[in-house]
Amino acid sequence: MKKVSGITLIIFLFMSIFFSSPFFSLTVFGEESNCSNPNTLNLEAIGRCLSDIQKAYDMSVKATQPLESQLLSMQSQINEIKNRVDTIEQDLLVKEKNINEGYKNLTKQEEILNRTIRDFYIKSYYNSPVLAFLSQGSASQITKVLTYQRVLTDQDKATITNIALSILDLETKRKNLETEQKNLVSVKATLDDESTKIGKIVSGAKAYQSTLSGQIAQLTAKQQEILSAKSGTFTTSVGDVPLADDPNASPNFNPGFSPAFAAFSFGAFTHRNGMSQYGAKGRAEAGQSAEQILSFYYPGATINKSYGVPATINVIGFGDRSFEDEYMKRIYEMPNSFPMEALKAQAVAARTYAIRSGSSICATESCQVYKDINKGGNWEDAVNQTRGWVLEGGPNAQYSSTTGGYSNNSGWDTTSGNKDTWTGGAYEKLAGSPWFYKGWYTQNYNINSANCGHSHPWLTLEEMSDVLNSFLIQNKSGVDNGRITPITTSCWGGNPYSMAEVKGLADSASGGSVNSISSVSVTYSTDGKTADVIFNTNKGSISISGSEFKQIFNLRAPGYVSIKSPLYNIEKK
Repeated sequence: MKKVSGITLIIFLFMSIFFSSPFFSLTVFGEESNCSNPNTLNLEAIGRCLSDIQKAYDMSVKATQPLESQLLSMQSQINEIKNRVDTIEQDLLVKEKNINEGYKNLTKQEEILNRTIRDFYIKSYYNSPVLAFLSQGSASQITKVLTYQRVLTDQDKATITNIALSILDLETKRKNLETEQKNLVSVKATLDDESTKIGKIVSGAKAYQSTLSGQIAQLTAKQQEILSAKSGTFTTSVGDVPLADDPNASPNFNPGFSPAFAAFSFGAFTHRNGMSQYGAKGRAEAGQSAEQILSFYYPGATINKSYGVPATINVIGFGDRSFEDEYMKRIYEMPNSFPMEALKAQAVAARTYAIRSGSSICATESCQVYKDINKGGNWEDAVNQTRGWVLEGGPNAQYSSTTGGYSNNSGWDTTSGNKDTWTGGAYEKLAGSPWFYKGWYTQNYNINSANCGHSHPWLTLEEMSDVLNSFLIQNKSGVDNGRITPITTSCWGGNPYSMAEVKGLADSASGGSVNSISSVSVTYSTDGKTADVIFNTNKGSISISGSEFKQIFNLRAPGYVSIKSPLYNIEKK
């Protein structure tokens, strides 16, 4: 049991380290830094809190791991001892059973013992050698009698001795058993106590680390909330009229300086699920029917042309409406100018989406845009021609304006069905979607929304170098990640690093800063995303994964300049 007693030392060491370590002082979160309530923090404070919490978490893990290893080892030893104790316990039960059986047998032998002792004393009296000598006539007869008497006496002695020894053996075994049982109870209690202590120590440390992880995750979510303002906040559809083009968002726009760099997204912020409305337009213009369009965007689904649609549907804010004759004819999700087969495909998708939404549906872009007046025209004809048509099975019934030529459900939305004809053969491009390839720089999708003083998506060499330098310094020692935010504080607030500060940190933290960019290129993956962005700079080639560059670009680029889609390009001119 010496191994078990050593646990006390481990507990003492752990508690000494745990309660005296710096990370245990994080109770200040509720007072000085208020990190426990991230909704009250700006991005700078969030960065500081994240850094503090991450350090505390790392120190906790570092302090816990060696102790956890030792504790787990000892716990393993305890489990082995417990297994041995279980075996001993079973042995004791067998011993107790045997002893009890022995005592049961002694009940019968006790009668034999009493009778034998009585007979022995009687025989000792009557079997006197003198009596035998006097009662027998010859020497041979005397010898026979004496011999017979001796044999009987020896038998009685043996019987008495054996029974006495059996009693003594059982009594000894009983005493030993009682001692072992007491020890067993003590050992089991000690094992249970030490196991509980070990469990509390390890689970306590893990719970502490879990708490820190939760705070980190919570704060990261707050930070991502700020990033999402640039990435996009909702998925939009075409609406009642085609999307307006924006000359300033075109690659042909002249920003008035050179070199100039801009990020152009293929599509807007979108879930990329289901039908692309501009893709449906392009396919319809290429001669595809509504059934063919739907089969591409919703693979695995079948069209039930006599589906029993509900009589009414509750439209939030408007009450119950007749499903086919009111609700369907008042959906404003695709303009009447689109081809009839595209409108029919839209009608089936909208009808399916509404049915899958249940008995109630909202009237905004969060669901489907509804206006309490019949839209009329080709849309009403498309609704009537597809009356009762509903998709069954297959993927979701979602749709969006422009996905950039790729759908999560069906892959590349091109004339060849793969990336080989992208971008020229993308149906969205053939349909003339103004969002197919666009540089984003306004606060939302309305081109007249705020632009934070940046009236186009193009960045100067200094601004793009600043984005790369921000990438180089993030997570480096001595860098406050929370200050890597847009320098345009007029629309974002906070306390961002200046370009000069970022450059200085890159010089010291990463062995040199970027101050010239000779070229930039991108690679695309087969799953419809930008795989890598490669810059040739004064520091040599810098390759950044598509997702990482999108994040650092949206976090540092000035104003509302941003990348919306996971599929994008970087241009230089």
